[in-house]
Amino acid sequence: MKGAVVHMAKKIKWGIMGVGNISRQFADSLVCMEDAEITAVGSRSTGRAAEFAAGYGIKRSYGSYAEFLKDPEVDIVYVATHHPAHYECALMSLKAGKAVLCEKSFTVNAAQTEVLVRTARESGIFLMEAMWMRYLPNIVKVREVIASGVIGEIRMVKADFGFRIDWAPESRLLDPVSGGGALLDVGIYPVSFASMVFGPSPEKIVSMAHLGLTGVDEQFSAIFSYEGGRLAVLTGAVRTDLPNEARVIGTEGYIRIPDFWCSQKFELCMKEKGSMGKFRTEHFANPFTSTGYVHEAEEAMRCMREGRTESDIMPLDESLKIMKILDTLRAQWGLRYPSDKIL
Repeated sequence: MKGAVVHMAKKIKWGIMGVGNISRQFADSLVCMEDAEITAVGSRSTGRAAEFAAGYGIKRSYGSYAEFLKDPEVDIVYVATHHPAHYECALMSLKAGKAVLCEKSFTVNAAQTEVLVRTARESGIFLMEAMWMRYLPNIVKVREVIASGVIGEIRMVKADFGFRIDWAPESRLLDPVSGGGALLDVGIYPVSFASMVFGPSPEKIVSMAHLGLTGVDEQFSAIFSYEGGRLAVLTGAVRTDLPNEARVIGTEGYIRIPDFWCSQKFELCMKEKGSMGKFRTEHFANPFTSTGYVHEAEEAMRCMREGRTESDIMPLDESLKIMKILDTLRAQWGLRYPSDKIL
């Protein structure tokens, strides 16, 4: 879809909404880009916004999101607040006429994502989910290898992402009010990876989760089935250390991606002809730039300069379908968030 075109010679001016660790990593990447400028930062705290701005030489800081969104120089807003605030912040930004790059998970449920997508499309404003994994050079190369057909027909995807945090019921990751638990924080990566390989419409979803003392999913496993018997086996956790790798398994070989969510290398393992169970392995290295957030920013700016209102790497319809998958998983576990509402 087409929207307003940003002139190629013009630096795209970013506003950052939220001043947490992710925002700092994103800002570290933006300052490395010649065609980008951070022109404003917004927070609900005047002091934290001013401190963030001083650290990056940002011209203006705001202790109010409403005031931040009135800044006429901001071309695009990067939303990096906590999960439950994504919806409100992205919606406010779109209604203020700002393009939006919104951190994953887009929102806490599909109904909220649907409102954002509809608002962006009706207004002709750019909107994209910041699923940074999709834009990393290594994952771009993985997609190329899959598309080449070298590993044959893809039969299975396996992906897991998990770590063990200490017991701290007041922490964001264990707090249901903050959208805590594995699913929105780390589980979305295996789900999005499976969607990238097989598409966002599994025929059947079977899953189980352990809901801990605070009521959030401390760990889960899911199996998605697709046409032709293809399977995705996915796991996420915030109280269990996992291998944190993905495999794409075909009839002629497989791809192994260590730390797939932030990957910079992978292995292509091909069957040895005339042998059973023997593989020859090629190693690929595709490092990312700066903190890695450069690549999603580049994609957002490419789309804006071409007058696009969404990315074909992470289309809005796919982001919405992924949120519907997350809703299905939570329904199977009986998990609800206090922020499960729409404005």
